[in-house]
Amino acid sequence: MRDKALKLTRKHKHLRVPVLPQEEEQIASNARAANLPIAVFLRNVGQGYQARSILDNRRVEELARINGDLGRLGGLLKLWLTNDTRTAAFGEATIRALLSKIASTQDQMQSIMREVLIPKK
Repeated sequence: MRDKALKLTRKHKHLRVPVLPQEEEQIASNARAANLPIAVFLRNVGQGYQARSILDNRRVEELARINGDLGRLGGLLKLWLTNDTRTAAFGEATIRALLSKIASTQDQMQSIMREVLIPKK
């Protein structure tokens, strides 16, 4: 019952803050990054809470690097499969090592993807 009273009180109090269009977009972007509606985001920030993104940017950058590694490894494999003269010296051991590296890189990427979202507290 107390929650209903709190919600009714909030509905009766509105603060109006004039903003420029670019400020509105920045506020909306920050709210999306924190995975919050704009009103909740502004209420939290206005009460002194530190807004946090739900994404760990360092991990996202790491995923981009790993994705590049996978692209390069895939390119090498493609060259070998097309019998390109530059890969004539590639033996079976080299190809097996390449496939193993691709598999371990995929595992690494999946592990980071599971950690990329910061758990909500």
